[in-house]
Amino acid sequence: MSDDHRHVQEFFTARAADWDSRFPDDGPAYATAVAELGLREGNRVLDAGCGTGRALPPLRAAVGASGIVVGADLTWAMLEAAVRAGRCREGLLMLADVGALPLVSGLFDAVFAAGLIAHLPHPSENLRELRRVVRPGGTLALFHPIGRAALAARQGRRITPDDLRAEPNLRSLLSRSGWRMTSYVDEDARFLALAVRED
Repeated sequence: MSDDHRHVQEFFTARAADWDSRFPDDGPAYATAVAELGLREGNRVLDAGCGTGRALPPLRAAVGASGIVVGADLTWAMLEAAVRAGRCREGLLMLADVGALPLVSGLFDAVFAAGLIAHLPHPSENLRELRRVVRPGGTLALFHPIGRAALAARQGRRITPDDLRAEPNLRSLLSRSGWRMTSYVDEDARFLALAVRED
């Protein structure tokens, strides 16, 4: 395991037990973001870096009983928290690195990724791996239930021009990774960038 992966695991393992209680009001923002992914009954969707599985219920509701929902996370403690919360009933949970997914190519119609982009050790390569498991024309949602400025203020820092989630930087990163950004929203209450897999 790389030092990058170990750092991410340590960060989230230490926070898994009380993660949901620290952010109790995020549910509606997740549901709204999932709605914008445009999923249909029977679709297959991956929640990449699913954490405690807060996106799994709205993802399941969007694809229905005939759809497939998979949540993948690098941190066992987060997946255990998802199970304790009963979210394992909404989809299959798997311990996996989103940069090297043990999944066949083109399996999914969409990927939902909440709070993931800042924790990717190799963003361009990792986004190419997410592209690999999505069918041509499939979609990607990069979401955070708080905007960049509000998050920076909460963390006592300033946004810098090299911020990966700044619109021009993210658009370029996605393009280099085989995605075309189709929309970008950065408000106090949420961050949501949508992209389509290009062939």
